Amino acid sequence: MTELARLRLLDLLDGHDDAPALIDGPVCTSRSQLKTAAHRAAGHLQQQGLQRGDTLALWLPNGAAWLQWLLACAELGVLVVPISTRYKSAEVEHVLNVSRARLLVVPRSFLDQDYSALATELQRSIETLEHILIVDDPMRVVPYPERAGDLQARGTREDLLCCFSTSGTTGFPKLAAHGHHSIARHAWQVSQAFGIRPGDAMLCALPLYGVFGFMTVLCTLAGGGACVMQPVFDAAQAAQLVAQHRITHAVGSDSMFMPMLEQPGIDWSSLRHIILADFVGLAAAVTQRGHELGVACSGTYGSSELYALMSLHPWGAAVSQRALAGGVPLDPDIHVRVMDPQDGHELADGEPGELQVRGPNQLACYLNNPDATAQAFTADGWFRTGDLATRHGDGFTYLARMGDSLRLRGYLVNPSEIENELMRHPAVSGAQVVGLKIPGQGDVAVAYVTLHATDPGEPALQDHCKAQLANYKIPHRVVVVDDFPIVNGPNGGKIQKRVLREWARELLGVSS
Repeated sequence: MTELARLRLLDLLDGHDDAPALIDGPVCTSRSQLKTAAHRAAGHLQQQGLQRGDTLALWLPNGAAWLQWLLACAELGVLVVPISTRYKSAEVEHVLNVSRARLLVVPRSFLDQDYSALATELQRSIETLEHILIVDDPMRVVPYPERAGDLQARGTREDLLCCFSTSGTTGFPKLAAHGHHSIARHAWQVSQAFGIRPGDAMLCALPLYGVFGFMTVLCTLAGGGACVMQPVFDAAQAAQLVAQHRITHAVGSDSMFMPMLEQPGIDWSSLRHIILADFVGLAAAVTQRGHELGVACSGTYGSSELYALMSLHPWGAAVSQRALAGGVPLDPDIHVRVMDPQDGHELADGEPGELQVRGPNQLACYLNNPDATAQAFTADGWFRTGDLATRHGDGFTYLARMGDSLRLRGYLVNPSEIENELMRHPAVSGAQVVGLKIPGQGDVAVAYVTLHATDPGEPALQDHCKAQLANYKIPHRVVVVDDFPIVNGPNGGKIQKRVLREWARELLGVSS
């Protein structure tokens, strides 16, 4: 492996040339095949007139072709802007306009959608978009011929390489741009922390256009493992893939792993590690189930701006600790601090405040958005995550988005405190808590719960909380629902707190 300080993306494929890089159903792409295909695609892009500093938009489903274009752009110093295959034309048009992409790569068709026609229509309205490139089979590398001579110009490790869309909860998303060396370095560090080595295999069911799926695939390649692709997650099929391919690692959300680990008759003996994000409140149950099966599970933390898989708990830590989001940064050069959101002073261990991060994993910029970039960093260079967390030595525990935290009677309260207490009631299967400001009264907590037993009634659930929590933490209302509102994103399903807050406004008659 190349020295870490000089690492480039293609260096992650050095060695074990004949070993599989991707296993995608019946299609197996070796490490050497992927590397060769990337070189040839770089030559093709150069013939198309793309050069260092240009932008290529990648609107493809998962597959070898996706990685071929990423690696080709790394060779040329061309910036890749991945586009979600869930996006509609207006969202794609926004990304293309913000990124000023010169070339758009699309499948000929995908999920009964004619992408070539959509791309042609988009090209008519976007001045910067000069070329459309059609891929017939995204599962396979595009077989460009070998060209005589070397590439005329190569990119550098300092070039911007890839952007990731932010959540876009307040309008269209921003594009968090990262550099070539930063991406390669993080993939290598994650592979070492996960203990990925040649002969290992990773379940890859998350889309590459999202930072979670992107870094899962790259860290697997960095460690010499094989990426076992699953185009659309299915719990029963995923469990079968573990047994069939002797999968050793899996990365995903709690909503994926809970039904997967409940599949009967599966040989789990090859599976060593599960790394999960807690999106629907099942992380503790997944981690306990993994423990029973002999699989070490750990929560993690990440974002489009800081990469996925930024941190991990020690594998030997208690099961209850490993279920929490957060952990210790995987790269020793990543540092975290927790700051008081009101006066900006650094907080002591255990005190909740805003998590701030500094290190080689920081985004380089929000693409073509200098104002947003400036606002994202403190004067001394730390990235403002907007997340509520507590610090614990070198590590941290993620609690909630700052916008989801509660200020009850002047106290900053983590909603998961109330949620966890409600879930200790024998009738409650799930709990979500949101805050709502009532004029003249201040913030109050409104809880929504799902049940797996007879409804004990709202007063009984409030009394249950009173037995263990301070009075100011007792939910103002507790409402039983059949299901929580969930949105499916690139990293799995997430509960929509925004929708719950709207429900709470209607419930209490508070205008927005």
